[in-house]
Amino acid sequence: MLTAVVLTKNEEKNIERCINSLGFCNEIIVVDDESTDDTVKITKNLGAKILSHKMVNYGDQRNWVLDQIRSTWVLFVDADEIVSKELAGDIQKALIKNQANGYLIHRVDHLWNHTFKYGDVGNVWLLRLARRGAGLWKGAVHETWKIDGQVSKLKGDLNHYPHPTVVEFLKHINNYSTLKAAEFHESGRKTNILEIIFAPIWRFKCLYIFKLGFLDGTAGFVHAMMMSFYVFLTAGKLFMYDRHR
Repeated sequence: MLTAVVLTKNEEKNIERCINSLGFCNEIIVVDDESTDDTVKITKNLGAKILSHKMVNYGDQRNWVLDQIRSTWVLFVDADEIVSKELAGDIQKALIKNQANGYLIHRVDHLWNHTFKYGDVGNVWLLRLARRGAGLWKGAVHETWKIDGQVSKLKGDLNHYPHPTVVEFLKHINNYSTLKAAEFHESGRKTNILEIIFAPIWRFKCLYIFKLGFLDGTAGFVHAMMMSFYVFLTAGKLFMYDRHR
């Protein structure tokens, strides 16, 4: 049995197409973090199961829902992602063969009318399908699923449609950087003026030059700038944690 899990927080614009792409799953569970829009209403109308749970961070939220599931396999999909037909078919084949504990999925980002092939989101493989009980999620944000056993790759794409506007992108990186800075602070990590100044610059060079983000044109430049700003915000917020002890 395969259960698909979707985490939501005010995702009324995305949740319908996401759920519609998960029709091949035996069960769809939406874990909602106190949405104030029509996310819950739309989800119920589509026949998916709703679990309400206040989110502390993304890793903890995913691990929490793992404890609520009894199916053999679990597929995690974000609300702004769509499972392609090719990927859905290969997932079904993989579960029948039953030759691995987890599967990496190729995610393709579609942003600002551009499909990214380079930079931070070019050629991204994420472990999103695994046997329940094989491992736990690690990290407060940009979390990863750490599992034991063999891991294989699946065919087909997970299409990602994040941040339709720069304003929404800024809201996301503000939230993500707060979670990441808190995670660093709890682990005892410190920062300094050199990191605050130069880490964002290095991040931009890595994404735009070394990872060939410039080949994505203007969209690649804007994306690299936004991700370098995320690094700046994370370091700045970590510095403020120490200042307010």
